[in-house]
Amino acid sequence: MATSELLAVARGAAPAELVLRNGRIANVFSGEIERGDVAVHQGVIAGIGPGYAGHDTVDLRGAYLTPGLIDAHVHIESSLCTPAQFAQAVLPRGVTAVVTDPHEIANVAGLAGVRFMAENSRGLPLAVYIMAPSCVPATPLATSGARLDAGELRALLDDGVAIGLAEVMNFPAVIQGDPDVLAKIDAYRGRPRDGHLPGVRGRALNAYVTAGIGSEHECTTVEEAAEKLARGLYILIREATVAHNLHTLLPLVNAHNSRRICFCTDDRIPSDLLDQGSIDYMVREAIAFGIEPITALRMATLNPAEWLGLHTRGAIAPGRVADLLVVDDLRDFRPRQVYAGGRLVAEAGRMVTDALPPAPSIPVSVGSTVQIDWAAVDFCIPARGSRVRAIGAVDQQLLTIEAIVDAHIVAGEAVADPARDLLKMAVIERHRASGAMGLGFICGMGLTRGAIAGTVAHDHHNLVVIGADDRSMMAAARAVAGMGGGLAVVDGDKVVATLPLPVGGIMSDRPIAEVRAGYDRLVMAARALGSELHDPFMAMSFKALEVIPKLKLTDQGLVDVEQFAIVDLFVA
Repeated sequence: MATSELLAVARGAAPAELVLRNGRIANVFSGEIERGDVAVHQGVIAGIGPGYAGHDTVDLRGAYLTPGLIDAHVHIESSLCTPAQFAQAVLPRGVTAVVTDPHEIANVAGLAGVRFMAENSRGLPLAVYIMAPSCVPATPLATSGARLDAGELRALLDDGVAIGLAEVMNFPAVIQGDPDVLAKIDAYRGRPRDGHLPGVRGRALNAYVTAGIGSEHECTTVEEAAEKLARGLYILIREATVAHNLHTLLPLVNAHNSRRICFCTDDRIPSDLLDQGSIDYMVREAIAFGIEPITALRMATLNPAEWLGLHTRGAIAPGRVADLLVVDDLRDFRPRQVYAGGRLVAEAGRMVTDALPPAPSIPVSVGSTVQIDWAAVDFCIPARGSRVRAIGAVDQQLLTIEAIVDAHIVAGEAVADPARDLLKMAVIERHRASGAMGLGFICGMGLTRGAIAGTVAHDHHNLVVIGADDRSMMAAARAVAGMGGGLAVVDGDKVVATLPLPVGGIMSDRPIAEVRAGYDRLVMAARALGSELHDPFMAMSFKALEVIPKLKLTDQGLVDVEQFAIVDLFVA
């Protein structure tokens, strides 16, 4: 609610705390560039126009002034950092608000994990809006560390923790009218409800939208995105570390539909955030593709603000939060200065030193949880046939294919065959020491020897390991468990590189630059063992996600996502 003091500044009857003069203002409402001054008071834009007085003034000398960028859908946990450290990476890039789905930590620690993310985000110059994780667990086909029902999700809304319902990934349950899933959707009636329906078209799409979902970020073709947009969904174009959809989907954008399209990053590792960027990178690439700068900017500001109900953000206008970027060249979108709530928080690509509060300590409720029944861990696969279903990795996508391949059989066992890029994969339940374990094969990871392992495995986050031989796989699994959760590269019995992740086995409490250096060492170690993937660890983590077609592996076994069922490893 506006104060009388703020209104006095807006009328010009009192000085503002800050006036940004002589700027070229990017107006995402009109699509025009305005010349003028912006008066900021109490963290809010009080007025736009000439003649405002301020206690502090900054002469922009004709530089552009744009709204702060909004990431419409992101899992902060995929940065392997807590929110405070994630903010260090994205704020200097001009991202001043993110809408996050903390379902990664929720699948490990339940409501305590969600509340930890909310608490760790409080007081940051980065505005962090939380969507309630709708699928904990994602499906019944994997074992997670927690289970959240409609009542618990509603409590997050009632407590002011969540603003909407995060991606509803169990799309078969939505389409078939599962009462438990529909109860979660109904609990957020009148609030934004995000979707997740890869490859779903036609009548199945109609059913999913009828259930009350409002957005989609899993499109991989223009045709798919156009159909979903035509059915009323906001399309969130994604550019993640593994899922590269931006350049494929930019031809979708035109003058008629651009107001229903937003940008999101979903999952990005530290090196991509620090080197390439976040939403700022997507804006630059969209402009380079030929989209008008104001249109590209609107998809990163006003559009997500409107879809997600963030009506105090997303534009430069009176009464809006003063999240502002100073940009020298609108066609080469690189923020020189970043203001969050009217305060300078980053300059020349670096945080202002006192912009972030100290991070809180890690409560026991979200500490490392790696409980494994080692007596049940056996990577041996007795041969029950001559052909097997293998997960076929698709470069730069989360989708996989089902590859039917000849098994490599030695002494009655099906084993890895690195010469054919056929590796063994295991997913070991690590939340309850149940002894559950899924075994399978995967193509496309490229290891010629050794193994990689980690407790980052979307969305259940069990311990996943991929390797060229059983000995390396066991050593890698034990190395990860010995850290209390994290990532490891092993060659035979030798542990080559590790990265501890003490927050639920999926995040570090260390500075993001330190996490990035450790992660880079892991990737280099994996490449020394033969993998040429941009990020073999992120790729591995999604091979255990049983809500994106076609074939995935969980602790329950090999999942055919299109059938939504466990299938036999061996083919008759």
